Amino acid sequence: VLRLASVAYRWPQSWYNLAVREKEQAVAFSPFDWLLGYFSLDIGIDLGTANTLVNVKGKGIVIQEPSWVAINKRTREPIAIGAAAKEMIGRTPADIITLRPLRDGVISEFEITQAMLEYFIARAHQQSIVPVPRPRVVIGIPAGVTEVEKRAVYDAAMAAGSRHTYLIEEPVAAALGAGLPIDEVGGSMIVDIGGGTSEVAIMTMGGVVSSRSLRVAGDELDEDIIQYIRNKYNILIGQRLAEEAKMTLGSAFPLKEEKTMTLRGRNLVTGLPDSIEVSSIELRDAISDSVQTIIDTIRDALDETPPEILADLMDNGVCLAGGGSLLQGLDKRLTEELQINTWLAEDPISCVARGAGIALEEMDKWKGLFVGLERKSAPRD
Repeated sequence: VLRLASVAYRWPQSWYNLAVREKEQAVAFSPFDWLLGYFSLDIGIDLGTANTLVNVKGKGIVIQEPSWVAINKRTREPIAIGAAAKEMIGRTPADIITLRPLRDGVISEFEITQAMLEYFIARAHQQSIVPVPRPRVVIGIPAGVTEVEKRAVYDAAMAAGSRHTYLIEEPVAAALGAGLPIDEVGGSMIVDIGGGTSEVAIMTMGGVVSSRSLRVAGDELDEDIIQYIRNKYNILIGQRLAEEAKMTLGSAFPLKEEKTMTLRGRNLVTGLPDSIEVSSIELRDAISDSVQTIIDTIRDALDETPPEILADLMDNGVCLAGGGSLLQGLDKRLTEELQINTWLAEDPISCVARGAGIALEEMDKWKGLFVGLERKSAPRD
């Protein structure tokens, strides 16, 4: 009995030791990975809900594609990725579906996200001689993600072929890419409005003073337009058309010349195709609640900011980044509401990817900006 008890005690312990050894072997130095990594390109990735951008060290932005994947419904194998998949939205046969593997800035479909990352990493190395890329990767993540959501991004990047993966919060990367002096004494403020999340951060001396993360952004504005047209005109329009209407007519502030646009969809009463003409005034009303929610979130971040930094922001202003910041008149609306000058970053869509690239190029300087999987510093290369 004692012998059996001893064996029973040692059995789970031996399995635990085996698991620990396997984990140690997985993170141990691999000469093969090092050799492949020597010929691989370091890349920064803005893994966005709406778009994915890839910044290659020394080359700049080389890929800017929609975060869409078309898969076989039965086998779950990707058929098309990026712009090719987006063109298929609403036009696929029954055995193929198009989807976004990320929702609200975080991974909702792990295996599909991994396949998408593999595709983009391979495309970034098309002109490289390395047969199997093993790059160092910096990926932007929303500031308000949980530890589980961070781990999902890290694991997906490692499974996609990354040699070392570093995570950086998107508003911090956006500030870096916009050229804000976040390492100096003095306040800087960034508002990064993407497809799934809106991020607000106030920084000084390389650290964050106050921040907010809100899951109301470009996708929510598209949904507002769809619901508005459905409720007012009894016409159902698709997501692509709603996004096009937002980019053409959408605004947060009255325009000098109001515009109109024809929208086509299905009449919910007759079930037949129908079209209507809508104005920019109507769409401004449709998205007003979501825009006001974003403004209130910015106000909350300012409310927690020390007065000395608020004085700096009066001089430096508020920088807008992300695709959602291209909404017409948003800078004027924020300037009026906040009483602080608000300006648009150069090429706001690529700010996060450019910031990730800067962090890669000057890793020793910016290593303090990386976030770990737990509440501690990220590992060093």
